[in-house]
Amino acid sequence: MPPLFYRLASGLPLLFAVTGCTSAAPVLKETDTVAILNRLTWGVNDSTLRQANEMGINRYVQNQLHPPKENLPPDIAARLAAMRITGEPVEQLLREVEQARKEFKNAAEDDKAMARKDYQAELNQLAREAASRSLLRAIYSPNQLQEQLTWFWLNHFNVHQGKGNLRALVGDYEERAIRPYALGKFRDLLAATVHHPAMLRYLDNAQNARERINENYARELMELHTLGVGSGYTQRDVQELARVLTGVGVSTDGTAPRVRPALQSQYVRRGLFEFNPNRHDYGDKVFLGEPVRAKGLAEVDEAIARLARHPATAHFISHKLATYFVADEPPPALVERMAATFQSSDGDIAAILETMIAAPEFTASLGRKFKDPQHFAVGAIRLAYDNRPVDDLGVLLGWLNRMGEPLYGHQTPDGYPMLQSAWASSGQMTTRFDIARILGTGRSGLVPADIEGGPKARVPALSTTLTWQQLQPTFSPATRRALEQAASPQDWNTYFIAAPEMMYR
Repeated sequence: MPPLFYRLASGLPLLFAVTGCTSAAPVLKETDTVAILNRLTWGVNDSTLRQANEMGINRYVQNQLHPPKENLPPDIAARLAAMRITGEPVEQLLREVEQARKEFKNAAEDDKAMARKDYQAELNQLAREAASRSLLRAIYSPNQLQEQLTWFWLNHFNVHQGKGNLRALVGDYEERAIRPYALGKFRDLLAATVHHPAMLRYLDNAQNARERINENYARELMELHTLGVGSGYTQRDVQELARVLTGVGVSTDGTAPRVRPALQSQYVRRGLFEFNPNRHDYGDKVFLGEPVRAKGLAEVDEAIARLARHPATAHFISHKLATYFVADEPPPALVERMAATFQSSDGDIAAILETMIAAPEFTASLGRKFKDPQHFAVGAIRLAYDNRPVDDLGVLLGWLNRMGEPLYGHQTPDGYPMLQSAWASSGQMTTRFDIARILGTGRSGLVPADIEGGPKARVPALSTTLTWQQLQPTFSPATRRALEQAASPQDWNTYFIAAPEMMYR
């Protein structure tokens, strides 16, 4: 990517070359703590840095791989607890949303527009709560690696909130199908997504039935979620998996269907998830070269296990994790070692990551992985505010929209790209510099005192932080000279947050 020129408020033109900026020896050394934190957390700040320094980086990493129960700051925990999506079961939320939809559909013509507006407003509010809860955890949770993996898997098993009424489901999908399994066994994570109504509706499996086969989910389940393109599965495998998935769907009305007496015992209802044997294809199948006998919902469990233990899945998932955490083109030898751990550990995600983090390739890559928009924005807020509570997350949500990476906002099932080429355009960098300026001047609107023009705006003192002290040696002479020329603390903060080194993790 060519160098980028920023013209600052002072009028001083500054050349910021966007390049990788650190190198490290291939071991986990205490001197690499700040770089490791930038890679494994949503962004280094003084609180996290002090914790890692006290524990030692190796113990800190183990604690992140096997995190304790979430211990959010009390005010943040209280905000999460007060959310509607936290206090109201998703089954009830969806029933209320469905009722609102029926009301506007049946409303008199004069009232229809207002009823539709109310329905959309309710869906938007539920989605905003879900995004706010996710971002609050990313900013404040001490279990930072778990939060990164939650985002990673949410992106891997992507659903788009704009389809139907998925805005009522995305919060529960993240909370119950993704977060609890983010560092657990891949098979359990896969199964949780297969059984969640958000995924079943997004990829149309709720319409998949005997004699009306819908292959959408079966195809993406293999191509994007497990085996990967070019792994050897065939169109016949897609068709057979779609048959396995018939009858797997969603029920919102709270009433069981009339099931033929011979199949009554096979009917399954768990929350919104439903397996309707009336809709299932009970014919024998051959999937990935092995037979699948007619067993109803148990066929789905068998297919999940077969996909999760497949060597192609081990390689595909390991490659994607290495792309996210190490490099746009991860070293093949590292991916192979991670895949071997995947298979020997029965898909233990923490064990796979431990293999990756212990590798010399991981240490050598520190400071060279370009930040996607959420890493940049969340990291900048963590740096500027540390543990100071953010009040108005609408500002952050707006930034993510501007940079093209809103939560639950990717329309296609492949999720957001993780490559530098997707996020390093000149327009993207201009937006990032604007965000840096807003944060650096203390007028972001994120907290009550930081109101544009407000007399109590607090300018972050970033030049005095422990984080800057430990980051400073990794900055290039050109960047340090630019910082020395800053005309005010506000300009210094802006240059620091927007520095080329701060675009990488």
